[in-house]
Amino acid sequence: MEQEYMNRLDTKTETTINKSRFIAYIRRTSTDEAAKAFISEIKKKHKDANHNCSAYIIGESALIQKADDDGEPSGTAGVPILEVLKREGMYDTTVVVTRYFGGIKLGGGGLIRAYSGAASDAVKAAGKVVKTPVIPIKITMDYTNTSRFEHFISETDIKIKDTQYTDKVSYLIHVKEADKETFMKRLLEITKNTHELEELDVIQAESAV
Repeated sequence: MEQEYMNRLDTKTETTINKSRFIAYIRRTSTDEAAKAFISEIKKKHKDANHNCSAYIIGESALIQKADDDGEPSGTAGVPILEVLKREGMYDTTVVVTRYFGGIKLGGGGLIRAYSGAASDAVKAAGKVVKTPVIPIKITMDYTNTSRFEHFISETDIKIKDTQYTDKVSYLIHVKEADKETFMKRLLEITKNTHELEELDVIQAESAV
């Protein structure tokens, strides 16, 4: 299955090309309304700029895709930004690139490279997260097994989300679906099948890439 990503952080990057300033903003936006609101926010912030060009993709299946040249020659700004998002496999993400014209025309090819490069810089600076199916599991065991269990967990990417101490120790952990079989086998070895276990519904967890 092809991985798809969302940006991890709101981020701003800036570059200057032939005296024109290109300021790129990226934000996670899960709805069409949120994307439009973000674009409006940047346009208000940079109302004195020559152009505030934008693109966004909403939904894991990328059902909503929008691009706006905001006065630049058709196809030289919004679409290049959108193509970066598509190439990077990103969704629920909006990029706005603000341009302050420096007096030197870049031409169609130059504009495409400038806006594409600005969008790429923003994506790189923001970082990405990928959604991974994980199984929340509640495990209760005797204190005699906790040291070996926690040592085992520390050597994996399994996350302990909560720990409770009573007459026994209870852990809430998140295990990737793909790692479940290996984890269960090791757990049986550690506790000699003396633990109690409750498996919850699969959730989509986010992890940085």
